Amino acid sequence: MLRSIEDYIPVVGDNVVSNLHRKASRIYNKHLFHLNSTFVGGGVAEILNSLVPMKNDIGVDAGWRILHGNHAFFDVTKKFHNMLQGGDLTVSEEELKRYLQVNEGFSKYTHIDHDCVIVHDPQPLPLIRFFKKRQPWVWRCHIDISEPNSALWHFLEKYILRYDLVIISSDEYRKKDLPVEQRIVQPAIDPLSDKNMDLSDDEITQLIADANIPMDKPIMTQVSRMDPWKDPEGVLDVFLKAKKQIDCRLLFCYEFASDDPEGVCIYNRVQEKAKDLIDSGDVLFVVGNNDRLVNAIQRRSNVILQKSTREGFGLTVTEALWKGTPVVASRIGGIPTQIQDGENGYLVDPYDIDGCADRVVEILKNPSLNKQMGHCARESVREKFLITRLLGDYLDIAHYVMT
Repeated sequence: MLRSIEDYIPVVGDNVVSNLHRKASRIYNKHLFHLNSTFVGGGVAEILNSLVPMKNDIGVDAGWRILHGNHAFFDVTKKFHNMLQGGDLTVSEEELKRYLQVNEGFSKYTHIDHDCVIVHDPQPLPLIRFFKKRQPWVWRCHIDISEPNSALWHFLEKYILRYDLVIISSDEYRKKDLPVEQRIVQPAIDPLSDKNMDLSDDEITQLIADANIPMDKPIMTQVSRMDPWKDPEGVLDVFLKAKKQIDCRLLFCYEFASDDPEGVCIYNRVQEKAKDLIDSGDVLFVVGNNDRLVNAIQRRSNVILQKSTREGFGLTVTEALWKGTPVVASRIGGIPTQIQDGENGYLVDPYDIDGCADRVVEILKNPSLNKQMGHCARESVREKFLITRLLGDYLDIAHYVMT
């Protein structure tokens, strides 16, 4: 169901909504255009699903298009994703050619005559090369580029230089040698979406029961794509350590993105490693393609784990914090921006299995700590990481680049 900006007043207050109307008034009659590579799966699609209708509702014309790529193209761009996050890989000249050909082909059957173009992530990055630039273009990079593969960065940089502004999620990702202005804008969640809205206890119970998730033991959960940077195998190692101290169950709530061909391979690998634990019922896999189910799982879990080794921001952390569920997460990427260690969750070294397990057990054994952290967690998200704040940031940026 499409919502109006006024629906957010009970969550954020009159002043926030009034300020958004003021910001929008500066760019009335301007047409903004978002472009990414997938409509479903992953945080970018979730953000745009809320953000674009909100812009239109508040009086700013906004559109959203999806780059048309085939399986071979997404094989290349997933490799790009891994290399930009520090993966030790190489790309061939043929793969680079394929990457550019898909973008050039897309330019032949789409028109860009908008007042501002916002391109998300590396997949459609070079599209700017194949248009006569008549308006400001903004590149929004959602991933961790603190230590990118130097050869790939050198290849992409010549396209980045054509942009008027680059948006990143953390100061750690800023490139000192890049002569394009860089701004930090942190992602956010929609508190009224199916994944984040308040649910009644009865609805939560029914959703959990329908998914055949037993609730006879404390549950630790990781909600994420099946991606090597989410370290699902490391999550299993943490669970095995924790289970020696407290009888609990591990739940993987996973999904696949249409632009991520690597996911199925990772899923099969984790399934094989967890085979005996799956057979015993100690480890469960639940497909996260039902947003209300994900919502219920995050609320009923006793602790949420986010054991990423690289993380652009980590919206699944934000989601859990909003629901008042304590989070144990890696001190990496954009996650420390969200978690104040010991207050609304715990930060751990991404490779410290024992330390991570100890924090999980501490939360599972102390329900009062769970409640205290949960209250702090929800308020920290209300203050900094809701979609209304992100909408304001994008309205500011659009006004800035168009004036």
